[in-house]
Amino acid sequence: MTKSAAEKAYRKVINSWAMYDWANSAFVTTVMAAVLPVYYSKVAGANLAPNTATAYWGYTTTIALLIVAFLSPILGAIADFSGVKKKFLAYFAAMGIVATALLYFVRTGDWFIASLFFIIGNVGFAGSDLFYNSLLPHVAKPEDIDQVSTRGYAFGYIGGGLMLAINIAMIQLMPDSELATRLAFVTVAIWWAIFTIPILKNVQEPPATRRADEHPNPVRAGFHRLSVTFHEIRHYKQLFIFLIAFWVYNDGIGTIIKMATIYGAEVGIDSTTLIGTLLMVQFVGIPFTFAFGWLAKKIGTKNSIYLGLAVYTVISIFGYFLSEAWHFWALGFMVGTVQGGSQALSRSLYGAMTPKAKTAEFFGFYGMSSKFAGIAGPLLFAVVGQIAGSSRLSIVSIIIFFAVGGLLLSRVDEKEGIRIAKEEDARMAAG
Repeated sequence: MTKSAAEKAYRKVINSWAMYDWANSAFVTTVMAAVLPVYYSKVAGANLAPNTATAYWGYTTTIALLIVAFLSPILGAIADFSGVKKKFLAYFAAMGIVATALLYFVRTGDWFIASLFFIIGNVGFAGSDLFYNSLLPHVAKPEDIDQVSTRGYAFGYIGGGLMLAINIAMIQLMPDSELATRLAFVTVAIWWAIFTIPILKNVQEPPATRRADEHPNPVRAGFHRLSVTFHEIRHYKQLFIFLIAFWVYNDGIGTIIKMATIYGAEVGIDSTTLIGTLLMVQFVGIPFTFAFGWLAKKIGTKNSIYLGLAVYTVISIFGYFLSEAWHFWALGFMVGTVQGGSQALSRSLYGAMTPKAKTAEFFGFYGMSSKFAGIAGPLLFAVVGQIAGSSRLSIVSIIIFFAVGGLLLSRVDEKEGIRIAKEEDARMAAG
């Protein structure tokens, strides 16, 4: 194969991998962030008080993330052992797609089944995302990993934004907005299914990483690997410190993503502004996500993440004073400038310190960390809101996650982490 042909093949694999972000981001924008939270508050939870609906949504998100958090590490270890990362991706994606389509049947007062279908859909989304992330160190060259990760997030903004724009048009133009909303969930399921095809077709399954002394049963081998990793975690000190840092600051990021629209609805922001702002965030995020990939080359990956956390801190403070529609637009624009870049660079920094022989297992821990990160924030948001009788103090309480997470991130020596990962790969290759 010529150099140009090899480069073309490499780009095809990179773009096919990134297209999964395009596919499943429709779930993030329409179901997780924009349409379902408002539908949950106004329709499914119509028989609940507004603050109660907000709290129930926080508890629903917490339950979904707990399930994935406990499943992620063992599934990752099994996938590494058996060489089934793509197969597991397909299984979880199918679960999420079916559950999303079933949201069509949610009507007035059906907050319980709305919560149930969202939990199943979120498990499918998060589970498939685990294995999608674990493929990053395999598809990207080490020198390209920041740029490939940001490309995935940028593709996600484009795909999620286009799907959200279509859904907003349906809701605004159809005479029956409730029916249009339910049909929007079906379009998300179809979109997700169609654009999952490229990664399954064009990205190769990394080989299984079995050692001669391991048990042939993948479940037993998976649990054994987890046991070994827990006992040897001190050997991956930098990776472990980063996981804790990521757990903390991503908690704040995830809470803003999940609770923004339902918080806006509670304080009186109209639905058109809520959904329109989230659509704007998608398209603002495209150039700024690519910009963070460029910025990482100029000032370093960690410094770029610090910048993102500083902006999120300002967003949390201003969120307390939210009262007008233009406030929500302004805060949404600020979120769009840092959301994709900070998360993409976190993924690539972690991937650079991860042994290739254990990508699914280690991204299982990453997934567990990110899902536990999504538990404390919404839970704190819900509890503070119920105690105070308003969610204004809830949004301010998120600042603690950015401050503590940034402090922990400053303790990570990424060069040492990369060196350890390379040594582990050499050891696994030797037998």
